[in-house]
Amino acid sequence: MAVLVDITKCIGCEGCTVACKRYNNLNFKAKPRNVKDDGNVELDDNRWTVIQEFHGEKNDKLRFVKKQCLHCKEPACASACFSKAIQKDEKTGAVVYYPDLCVGCRYCLVACPYSIPKYQWNEQFPQVSKCQMCSERVSKGDAPACVSACTTGALMSGDRDELLKKAHEIINSDSRYINHVYGEHEVGGAEWLYISDVPFEELGFKDVSNVPVTSYTKSYLSKVPGLAACWALFLSGIAFYNYRVDKNRNQIHDPHDNDDQDKEG
Repeated sequence: MAVLVDITKCIGCEGCTVACKRYNNLNFKAKPRNVKDDGNVELDDNRWTVIQEFHGEKNDKLRFVKKQCLHCKEPACASACFSKAIQKDEKTGAVVYYPDLCVGCRYCLVACPYSIPKYQWNEQFPQVSKCQMCSERVSKGDAPACVSACTTGALMSGDRDELLKKAHEIINSDSRYINHVYGEHEVGGAEWLYISDVPFEELGFKDVSNVPVTSYTKSYLSKVPGLAACWALFLSGIAFYNYRVDKNRNQIHDPHDNDDQDKEG
């Protein structure tokens, strides 16, 4: 499952953000944790998708841009997670977070080139928080909640190859569009694709390499589980040594041992 976003059709109604919160049981009353100088609200642990407003620098076009996890084809966050708390579901395309496996290392926050995952700093038992692309809905053949809520056709879901073909057909048939499908190649490609009539750099999109981040990290991260196991073994050895020392010390100072020795004498 992939999603194509046609920025020219978004009217900023926020229907997608409401649908996201309702489906994922997110708090409607929570205040934004991060508001940029231009007034745009950023993603946070209670906002998995946001609508941001931009004015084109050259022609002052008003455009509304939906932001959320792009669900990379080769997600750096999953590659950085040695506990497998973030995994790529190859059937649905969703990059899913499993809180029961999370150890709170927050490597995923550092690894993501788009700065998508957020941490619940104010919670007693914090977790990582991000768009799950409604993986349960998608696994049943339904569209993500945000896509289903879009009434203008700005969000279209379907097979990635078919959506890419459609995106290029739209671009080639209408000179207004920029000749670029954002997400087609960025960091190895993503399941969320964007087309626009305003340059993406003017809409807050990050200029990233087409090379997957995982190509840089796999050789190092593959050693992390082994290093963790060695460290655990080392700590176990220290614990066993301390246990033996304490046991011997207690035997030396145990008064009952003296009594037993007197009786034997």
